[in-house]
Amino acid sequence: MTDLELIAYAEQHAQQDALLPHEHIIQLLSIEPGSDAWRELGAAARRVSHKLTGDRAYLWGAIGVDFAPCSMNCDFCSLGEKWGIATETREYDEEETIRQVREYAENGVRWIVLRTTEFYSKERLGDMIRTIRTRVPGRYEIGLNIGEFDLTTANWLHQCGVDFIYHSLRLGEGRDTRFEPQVRMDTLRAVQQSPLKLVFLVEPVGIEHTNEEIADICLLTADCNAIVSGAMARIPVPGTPLGNHPQISDERLAQIIAVTRLACGAHVPDICVHPGTQLAMEFGANVTVIETGSIPRDVCCCSGGKWNQFDAPKAKQLFAAAGYTVHQTAEGD
Repeated sequence: MTDLELIAYAEQHAQQDALLPHEHIIQLLSIEPGSDAWRELGAAARRVSHKLTGDRAYLWGAIGVDFAPCSMNCDFCSLGEKWGIATETREYDEEETIRQVREYAENGVRWIVLRTTEFYSKERLGDMIRTIRTRVPGRYEIGLNIGEFDLTTANWLHQCGVDFIYHSLRLGEGRDTRFEPQVRMDTLRAVQQSPLKLVFLVEPVGIEHTNEEIADICLLTADCNAIVSGAMARIPVPGTPLGNHPQISDERLAQIIAVTRLACGAHVPDICVHPGTQLAMEFGANVTVIETGSIPRDVCCCSGGKWNQFDAPKAKQLFAAAGYTVHQTAEGD
């Protein structure tokens, strides 16, 4: 098929609970950004987004709980102890965390996630989740982005009040990270077998990744029954091994979003982009991320502020310009 024929086929196919074949995903990822086919790819993905979501958009709010050197030393992460960027330890205390959760909830954030370094105490997180549930009312969902764990721990986290887990098999896992890919996969499958929901993006996408690698992870997100897929760009952090490799363009990130939207179709109706751009939203993303606290994509700990000054009002403004309305729940406002 030509690119335009494939886009038309993918648009029709995406309205079903079925996935595009690997070779079709690679062909769509190979379209030249800025070309007529690229523009039609984005338009098709946006039409599919309209049909699958009813133009409902959602916000994801991340809270980096601890800013501390991490012994896993991933090549893209500012917290790797070998890089010497995170030389001090800074933690959100319980009151700071509750304040930020409350702010997110009051601003209509649907998914609020506490993010920690690899070896942060899960028992402490369990206590924090229980306290948040008691002190911050609202219709938000709460989740964790933490280290590896098994099915027993997944079930225990759900009992603590956790709704979802963010976890991924990263692009370049085992090459740009010090993790065994199978260990990451074991955690993904533990979440899948538990009552917890899974959010799994294709990330961190850089110029160093091939279309084949991106297609592999895209299909894996659906195979793991993620409720949200999408893509996150690798942010070059000076001083890290990948810090001199440029960030992918907004056009390329939007293309990956559009392909993910068409590839996963009705199987994964919510597609997230990070960092958020209006172009990616026009190419099919209906979820974007707001961050505070420790940021592994930067050298700072944003205490109280938002990373890159990207907050809920800004995200809502971009979604509105792309034709969406932000809601806090899937059912109502």
